[in-house]
Amino acid sequence: MQMTAYNPRFLRRPLGSSSNLFGDFLTPFGTVFNEVSSQSLYPAVDIYEKDEKLVFEVELPGFEKEKISVDVQGRVLTLSGERESSAEVKEEGRYRKERSYGKFERSFKLPFEAAEKQIQAAYRDGVLTLTVEKPEEQKPKQITIN
Repeated sequence: MQMTAYNPRFLRRPLGSSSNLFGDFLTPFGTVFNEVSSQSLYPAVDIYEKDEKLVFEVELPGFEKEKISVDVQGRVLTLSGERESSAEVKEEGRYRKERSYGKFERSFKLPFEAAEKQIQAAYRDGVLTLTVEKPEEQKPKQITIN
């Protein structure tokens, strides 16, 4: 009987450029660029709307706050960072290695242009939370009927 190794990280990798076509079509936050990940480092991101703001929650366990970068340019929000290996272990004494180390970069297309002053960032318990305020013209307005 032949055994095949199971790699759970394989399921979290981007599927390639064809997946971007569907991502852009089905969601306003589709990826703008090909997402770059080394050594399968691909953090999970939840995006939702709350109180007229967009909220991004990014899983970044084991990252130092100083190694995380958030950039915005027009309608593109880019997250990048690096997680370094904490200790050198000889390969001959290693039984299993599942944690990923290295750099990542993910870019998201926002449904509106955002400025730096519209974005608040907090990092706590391995989760980066970004809150992006919608511009005034994007917020619903009440119209008085005469």
